[in-house]
Amino acid sequence: MSEARPRRARFVDVAESSTARIGAMLTTSIEPQRSGPPPLLRGLSDQERSEVVSVGARRILYKGATLFSQGRPQNGIYLIESGRIKVFYAAPSGRAITLAYWHPGNFVGGPEVFDHGVHVWSGVAAVNSSVLHLPGQELRKMVARMPKLGVNIIEGLAFKGKCYSGMAQMLGTRSATERLAYVLLQLMDLYGVHEDEGVLIAANFTHADISNMIGATRQWVTINLQRFAEQGILNSRRSHLVIQDPTALFAIRDGLEGKGATEQTASAQE
Repeated sequence: MSEARPRRARFVDVAESSTARIGAMLTTSIEPQRSGPPPLLRGLSDQERSEVVSVGARRILYKGATLFSQGRPQNGIYLIESGRIKVFYAAPSGRAITLAYWHPGNFVGGPEVFDHGVHVWSGVAAVNSSVLHLPGQELRKMVARMPKLGVNIIEGLAFKGKCYSGMAQMLGTRSATERLAYVLLQLMDLYGVHEDEGVLIAANFTHADISNMIGATRQWVTINLQRFAEQGILNSRRSHLVIQDPTALFAIRDGLEGKGATEQTASAQE
């Protein structure tokens, strides 16, 4: 599905947007998409929201554009107004692991919020996006006057910490097959459109994207998606996936299926 080019930049009321109810897309067991952090501007008065926006610098990013880079100087955070931002960590070997896909209402950047620092991961636009850069020093001043803004930042940071901790636990304790099933279920929940054949994942995630989410190779993901197709769990339609048997994915995610010879074969290819 092609993404529309963003139009003239404008402020989106992410504090009240229904899209902001979606917290993030992560490979954790926390179910963040329905119980994510509060939108950064939630609970602020109209005057307070206007003040926050007035100190920010808006950036329009086309799909694939870099928002911030690992190892580069960092100052403040970025409030996502529209689109989707992928955050990932790249090892010296060049191998990358996706940490999260963040949606409107969330903030990315950090881990420093008020002070200067260095980015410890990178962020790119997964689709055409609009973000608002909020400098650290200005944020510090506003938090002193807007307690609710401070609470939202703290809750957002706490949520990120739980998600990244959960991801580390997931990578260390679940097989790649279980992680693949989990990610497919999250994608279905976030982007699913019900059709006669099943649930269409109405967003374009490549096999490489999925491999970076679960810590496996692209070839392994391709082989196992084909295996799922042969089992009648899903099928491919151009560049999109249609989930036909979510119950089977839940069983695989929870380790109730996919054991034995099939699991051994999958593990050998990780």
